[in-house]
Amino acid sequence: MRHGIWVYPNEPFTAKLKNTSLKTSILTALLVLVVTTRCSVYSFSGAATTAKTITIETLFNNTDLAPANLGQTFTNKLKDYYQQNSSLRVVNENGELHIEGTISEYRINPVAPVSTGNINDVNTAALSRLTIAVKLTYEDGTEPKNNFKDRSFSFYKDFDNNLNFTSVQEDLEKKIFDQILIDIFNATVANW
Repeated sequence: MRHGIWVYPNEPFTAKLKNTSLKTSILTALLVLVVTTRCSVYSFSGAATTAKTITIETLFNNTDLAPANLGQTFTNKLKDYYQQNSSLRVVNENGELHIEGTISEYRINPVAPVSTGNINDVNTAALSRLTIAVKLTYEDGTEPKNNFKDRSFSFYKDFDNNLNFTSVQEDLEKKIFDQILIDIFNATVANW
């Protein structure tokens, strides 16, 4: 009989079913316990800290090529990122977490060289690369083992040399900042 398994209500099957129910109940209870105890340290936004406040000092622009307001612009984006992606409150001083640093690099390098085929002509590059780096010191008043000093975070974006740099500069900086912000967040409060 094809459906014979359902026809046999024998005792071992019932005992097995009760045992499975017990296992499921225990696993569910353990899962609830783990989730409720971990949520106090880990928020669903990715921040794994018990701190409630963070102080972010204005980053000093220590480069020759960068726009003069780049330090302030990056600092504002960094503050916004922490406010949007964690439950931390940004305060002007005495935060449980503290970030300070400098924009240490802003450079444009040629990449993807193109040969003209003539040894007398100057070879050019089809693309240029904008690289931005920041160097940060991070102090965690709740977990000092997470502290670091002068750690660099950098990223780059390439752009076509046929484009005027000033016309793509703002977009390039935004894309580079977006990745650096993620890296900083992960290294500080996400503990990655």
